Amino acid sequence: MKRPRTLGELKASGWPLERLRRGVREEARANLAAKLRTGAPLFPGVHGYDETVIPALVRAILARQHFILLGLRGQAKTRILRSLVRLLDSELPALDTPLRDNPLSPVSPEGRRLLAEAGDDAPLVWLAPEDRYVEKLATPDVTVADLIGELDPIKAARRGEGLSDLEAVHYGLIPRANRGVFAINELPDLPARVQVALFNVLEEGDVQVRGFPLRLPLDVWLVFSANPEDYTARGRIVTPLKDRIDAEIRTHYPRHLAAGMRITRAEARLPEGVRIPDFVARAVERVAFLARRDPRVDPSSGVSQRLAIALLEQVAAGAEVRALIHGEAPLARPRDVYGGLPAITGKLELEYEGELVGAEALARELIARAFAEEWGERPGLEAVTAWFEEGRSLELPDAAETAWAHVREVAPLADLAAPHAPSAAEGVAWAEFALEALVGRGALTRTEAGYRKSPSPEEAAGGRETLPP
Repeated sequence: MKRPRTLGELKASGWPLERLRRGVREEARANLAAKLRTGAPLFPGVHGYDETVIPALVRAILARQHFILLGLRGQAKTRILRSLVRLLDSELPALDTPLRDNPLSPVSPEGRRLLAEAGDDAPLVWLAPEDRYVEKLATPDVTVADLIGELDPIKAARRGEGLSDLEAVHYGLIPRANRGVFAINELPDLPARVQVALFNVLEEGDVQVRGFPLRLPLDVWLVFSANPEDYTARGRIVTPLKDRIDAEIRTHYPRHLAAGMRITRAEARLPEGVRIPDFVARAVERVAFLARRDPRVDPSSGVSQRLAIALLEQVAAGAEVRALIHGEAPLARPRDVYGGLPAITGKLELEYEGELVGAEALARELIARAFAEEWGERPGLEAVTAWFEEGRSLELPDAAETAWAHVREVAPLADLAAPHAPSAAEGVAWAEFALEALVGRGALTRTEAGYRKSPSPEEAAGGRETLPP
C-alpha cells in the first residue's frame, strides 16, 4: 500500500487514525500486551533476566511509567533501553516539523501554523521505530540548551518577529524526541541544574526557554540508566528528580553460568571454523564469576560481562593463530585462556590486597581456579599427581601432534585424555584441562617451561623450617 503523502490522503486512506490519539507510552503498552498474548519474545538478546528484570520492565511499561535501570557496568542497561523501539509501531505519520508533530494535534508553533495554512494539504513524513529513539550520554558539560533548547537570535532576525517569536526557538534533544523515546545514560553525571530542567518535562510538559514561557505538552517517554557507584564517585540524582521517575529497576550480573554463557556466545565476535570445547568456554565464564566473588576485586565497580566476551574472543584468536602457524584445525585449548590475559587485567578494579598481588598474577590465579572448579569431581587426577611427585616435569608445545606425543609419555595423563581424543588436538586440549585443574588445586605449578610439582611450604620458604606460633 502506498503511503499517504498529505493529511487529506491519510484521512481518506483508511489508515487507523485512532493510533494518532494515543501517546507513545500507550502505544508501547498496547504492543507489549499483544506480544504477551501471542508469546512473542519481549526483549530478544537479553538473557538472565527472565525472572527478575523483565517482569519489572513489563509492569512498568503496562503502567505507562518513566523508569530508570540501576546497575553496575556491563549489565545490558543500554541494550534494554534501545530495545524499547521494538514496542513502537512499525510506522507513524508526522508533520514535517522539528518536533515531528502529530498531524491531528500539533504541539509546536510551526506545526500549528502549518496545519492552519495548509489544512488537509499539509505534507507528511513517515517515522520508523528507530527514528523515534533518541539517546544521550550524560556528561558534566551537558547544558539545559542541549536538552531543552534555546532562542536562536539569527533565526529570530531572519523572521523579523523579534526575540519573543516562539518559532525562533532552536529545540534541544528532548523536544526533538517528541512522540518517541528519550534515553539518558549515566544520569548521575548530569549536572544538578540540568536535572532540575527535567522536572516539568516529566510531570507537566512546561518548558521555559531563556525566560520565555513556552507551553509544549510533549509526548516523550523518558527512560534512564545509572550506575550505583556514581552516586558517590561522580555525582548523584537529585531527590526531586528521583521522586518523579516512576520506577527504579535493578539490573544484575548473570546468576547462573548457563545464562552468562548465552550472553557471551551471543555477543562474542568469533571467527568461523574455530572450535571451542565446552570445558574451555565454561572456564572462560567461570573466570568472570570468580572475579565477582573475589574479595581482592572492588565489588562496587563490578566485573562487566564484557570480560567474558572479550576473553572468549581472545581464546578463539589464540586457536586461530596456532592453526595458521602449524597448519592444523583451529581448536581452542586451556593455554589460550592464559593468552587472553589482556582481556582480563584491564577490566578488574582491584582493592588494596589485589594491588599487592597485581592484576596479571590475580588473573592467572582466577584462570587456574576456573579450570579446577570446572573439573569438579571428575576422577583420575590422583594418578597424574603421583607421576609429578617423582620430580618430573612436562612441557606441551603449541603443535598438537608434538604435544600429543609428549602427553603419551605420561601414562596416567594419556589414559585420562585418551577417551576424549578422537584427534591429537582434542587429546592435548583435554590433557591441558586436567593439568590446569591440578594447578588450580595447588598440586602443580605452571611455568614457561611446562608443568611441575608445586613446592611444599618448606620448599617455598627456601628450605627453612617454620616454627609453630
